[in-house]
Amino acid sequence: MAVITESTLIKTKTIGKRTFIYLVLISLSILMILPFLWMAITSLKKMEEVFHVPMIIFSRNMGLFNYKDVIDKGVLIRLRNTFFIAFAATILRLFFCSLAGYGFAKFRFPGRNILFSVLIASMIVPFTTIIVPLYIMMVNFHWVNTFLPLIVPGAASAFGIFFMRQYIRCIPDDLLDAARIDGCSEFSIYVRVIFPIVTPGLVSLGLIFFMQSWNDFLWPLVILKSPENQTLPIMIATLTGLAGTTMYNLQMAVSVISITPLIIIFLIFQRRFTAGITFGAVKG
Repeated sequence: MAVITESTLIKTKTIGKRTFIYLVLISLSILMILPFLWMAITSLKKMEEVFHVPMIIFSRNMGLFNYKDVIDKGVLIRLRNTFFIAFAATILRLFFCSLAGYGFAKFRFPGRNILFSVLIASMIVPFTTIIVPLYIMMVNFHWVNTFLPLIVPGAASAFGIFFMRQYIRCIPDDLLDAARIDGCSEFSIYVRVIFPIVTPGLVSLGLIFFMQSWNDFLWPLVILKSPENQTLPIMIATLTGLAGTTMYNLQMAVSVISITPLIIIFLIFQRRFTAGITFGAVKG
């Protein structure tokens, strides 16, 4: 009769736990993938097949005709607008947030803590409460129906400054003092010392900013009046057919076009994104 040792029982329990964890993770992954799968399949269907009863998952009439229709409706122009706005806003935010984060992390000046507290408190203010005065400002600047209101006002982000401050605090002061002794100015220290070290954090923050700007809907809807200046989220919301019916198949086609660049960018920078998020949490 075989003797069951303690190590065998431990291995059996470990295998059982791992199997359970993997099953749970696989189930959750399937649940998360299903909406995207439905979106991709719907983008290949005709409108009358979208809500057909009984449900038709795959049909013989599936094709790329919806993508041809949205291209004819100007989806590539909206894609260009969305990419330009998201890219420009991200670069500007990263520059100013990293500079401000450097100042809050490594410089002592009167009112620093009070100013930082006010900055953090501003994060709880909903954007909808300031959208009217902000729009009036844009009208006075003659910026309505241009890309500037979607890029310039967001150059200073409270979350971005807080994130970069926490990240830069992890850099030893001795490293900066050594650069000062070598004759570097503060901006040279930022460019030659701070910037290379915080690159993973900038990548992480840049991905967050890029996705936020890419998916922004309310503010572009208020500012952009001309169809040729509008972005992908606005196009998705305004795609209608005869008698104002919502064209779900066309919406799903634009949605697939919209999320594809985000998925590609995230897959490229996935490791740096994870490294940047975890590194900033080492030191509080």
